[in-house]
Amino acid sequence: MSDPEFDASRIDETIHGRLRLGIMAFLSALDSATFAEIKQKTGSSDGNLSVHLRKLEEAGYVAIEKRFVDRKPQTRAALTEAGRQAWLAYLDQLRQLIGDQTST
Repeated sequence: MSDPEFDASRIDETIHGRLRLGIMAFLSALDSATFAEIKQKTGSSDGNLSVHLRKLEEAGYVAIEKRFVDRKPQTRAALTEAGRQAWLAYLDQLRQLIGDQTST
């Protein structure tokens, strides 16, 4: 039985979009990943991925680092501490939505 206090409107819309959800899920298991790795795992285009990474960065969920590796530009992304906390809260909200009481 689900939590009677659950309110679906509390789900974090910043994370809930399909591509942002994929980015957060992928990064949650890693220290960081390159733009190319995230693009490959999510099946996104360059432009779409850039837009959604920027949204996550503006929310404080993802930190972006740009540098050169072997004279080539490289963009890396990593979850921030706030991003990890938001990810865990998002997962908890989903568990409540489906009535999973084993997560607490």
